[in-house]
Amino acid sequence: MPAHIHHDPLRVEFVFPDGSRYVTAFDTLPNQPLVAELIAGFPELVHPHGTIAARGTAAQYATGLRRMVRWLADEGFTGGMSDLTRPLLLRYWLAASIYRADMARALLRAAHQTSGTLAPDVVRFLNGRPNKVRPKTTPLQPYTEAEWQRITDALRSVVRQSWADHQRAVAAAEAGQDPRGGGVTPANVAHELMEYGPMSTRALTASVGCTRFSVEQVGRAQIQDALYPSGKIAAAYRMLLGVYTGVVPDGIAGLGLGDVTWSGDASVLLDYIKGRRGPESVNLTGRPVRLIERWLEHSALLRRHADEDVREELWLRLRQPSGRERRTSGYTISGPAKFKVNQSAQKSGLAAQLGLVDDSGKPLLLHMSRIRTTYVNTLSRKGWTGNTAIDPNHTTAVEGDRYLTAQTPAQMDAVETIIEESQSDLLRRALPPVVLTLEAAARAAVDLPAVAADLGVSDGALAELLGGERDVFTASCKDQLAGLHGPAGKPCPARPWVCLLCPLAVFMPRHAPNLLRLHASSRGSTGR
Repeated sequence: MPAHIHHDPLRVEFVFPDGSRYVTAFDTLPNQPLVAELIAGFPELVHPHGTIAARGTAAQYATGLRRMVRWLADEGFTGGMSDLTRPLLLRYWLAASIYRADMARALLRAAHQTSGTLAPDVVRFLNGRPNKVRPKTTPLQPYTEAEWQRITDALRSVVRQSWADHQRAVAAAEAGQDPRGGGVTPANVAHELMEYGPMSTRALTASVGCTRFSVEQVGRAQIQDALYPSGKIAAAYRMLLGVYTGVVPDGIAGLGLGDVTWSGDASVLLDYIKGRRGPESVNLTGRPVRLIERWLEHSALLRRHADEDVREELWLRLRQPSGRERRTSGYTISGPAKFKVNQSAQKSGLAAQLGLVDDSGKPLLLHMSRIRTTYVNTLSRKGWTGNTAIDPNHTTAVEGDRYLTAQTPAQMDAVETIIEESQSDLLRRALPPVVLTLEAAARAAVDLPAVAADLGVSDGALAELLGGERDVFTASCKDQLAGLHGPAGKPCPARPWVCLLCPLAVFMPRHAPNLLRLHASSRGSTGR
């Protein structure tokens, strides 16, 4: 069950497709009986039954429920769901935004599905037209080819430069020594930071026993940034992986070490969670594999000093304390900021560092979802049709040669038989059905040889057709033992309406009543 209802205190525990959990309490709200009825509908709204598949969406629904309950309490409403009326709900929806109104409708429908306590006129009101028109949204447009190239080149440049700085800092740290005996030099400071992890200036001076000026003079901040990747560098790696693979932003941000499975020296099976669908995977080769390998090397030092609860995160980052923590705390190591995957470039300062502009010269906003849109659009321009392959490492041409080409004479005969039967079926479908009117039946008696040749039947068979001896429910059959829907030599097992498209069927005027009965039954079954 993706949502668990708990009492004493009243709260809801959500479980999402990626295994994460979110607990929110409602015990401080007024009218607790109404709240208990409403939250009972949450299991119907959570994935896979409903649209709530992430913490952010669950929090929005929880906030919407609180606002509705408080508004009802301010209006003097103290009853339960069975006491709700259309005028009261209409006043709330007109006072709320379109999004709050839609969430209120969804909550009430889900709760009614569980308890069935809403009045019938309120249920019809919930399923009716919205009172407000939802504003139209503009889909994300792909970057232009020039913008896409500038983004790719800029991200590659950041990754290459940060990796080169990291290598130089590691080499200096390995050549350095303990600054307590060797003095405060850049190499010795790098050695201290690599040995004991990232530290603030205050922590480093206290550990080494030197002045603040000497530490700042050798460039502690620059050395530490080179040794331990910050959120800005991690965001560049993540965005470049999105450029190379087109994986959804939340899937990339939520990756852990266990989601990267090496299937060889140059290929990776990447498992990720797509918020709206659940677990997915993609087989990577070439540039994305080399990028992941580079990141694992780049973040190895950071991972060594990380706490166990975040060590398995793929995208570790060195986070600087903010506010009051800055004076007393050192640096912390954490994963990517949750629920802000599309703001990572702006929040981390990566966008400002890159200084990208669009084709009109305005600042270019980096957006992970737009990167995915551009990736898919680029594939479509290259002729990609969206067809998936049996093996992601193979093209459709290779798979056609390996899996669909006949290898033995028996397989070749089977394939040719299938092709011939398919072509014959297409030709038969192109022929109009044989319908004999009274005039045609009279002419058939005169022009028996010509009609028999046209119908493909013998004289005896034509007489049986005209006499009704070969009648089935809706038509007459040229040969029931040669049906296309069963084994040859046995009566056709097809149902009556199959005769309408069968080339062996011959329709006479006497079949009209049964055809009308069949037509009436089909209208009744479909509700038309």
